[in-house]
Amino acid sequence: MIGYAFCGSFCTHKESLDVLSSLVKKGYEILPIMSENVYSTDTRFGKAADLISKVESITGHRVIHSIVDAEVLGPKIKLDAMVVAPCTGNTLAKIARGITDTSVTMAVKAHLRSDRPTVITLCSNDALSANLQNISILLERKCVFFTPMKQDDPLSKPHSLVSDFSLVEKTLEYALELRQLRPLFIT
Repeated sequence: MIGYAFCGSFCTHKESLDVLSSLVKKGYEILPIMSENVYSTDTRFGKAADLISKVESITGHRVIHSIVDAEVLGPKIKLDAMVVAPCTGNTLAKIARGITDTSVTMAVKAHLRSDRPTVITLCSNDALSANLQNISILLERKCVFFTPMKQDDPLSKPHSLVSDFSLVEKTLEYALELRQLRPLFIT
C-alpha cells in the first residue's frame, strides 16, 4: 500500500489527481492523506468537498486528515512508500526539521521511522531561497527521494521550483528500489 498525501499547492491538485488515478489504474493500493488545510479549504481551484470526494472515489479509501489518524502509519499500518504530491515549502521545512503538527507531517514522520521510502513532489515559490537548506537536509536523509523539479517561471518567480508531475510514478518506482531518479533538476 502507498500513502499519498496532498498539501496546499492548490494550483497543482489537478496534476496530482491525474497521478493518483494513474497509480490506481496500474494496480497500486493507495491510502490518501490530506493536510488539514487541503481538507477544509475552498479555493479558486475548487471546493475541498469535491477534492475529497474525487480522492476517495479514486482510491476506495477514506482520507486521513488528522494527526491522530496519521500517527499509526508506520508502527501499525506499514506502507510500502509515501508520496507527498504536492509538497509545499512549508511542509518541506517541517519534514526537514522534524516538526509534526499536521496530518501530512505526522504521516511522513511515522512512515520514515520504519525506514521506508518517501517521495517529495515539491511545489514551492521559495525553494531556491529560504527552503534550499531544507532540500539539502532531506537529500542527505535516508529514504527521502525527490521528484525531479524545474523552475516554472525563472523571470517572475526566480526562487520557485515545481516538480514534474509526469515523473512522480517513475520516481516512486526508483524510490521503492531505494534509488533517486536523476537528474534531480531538469529544464
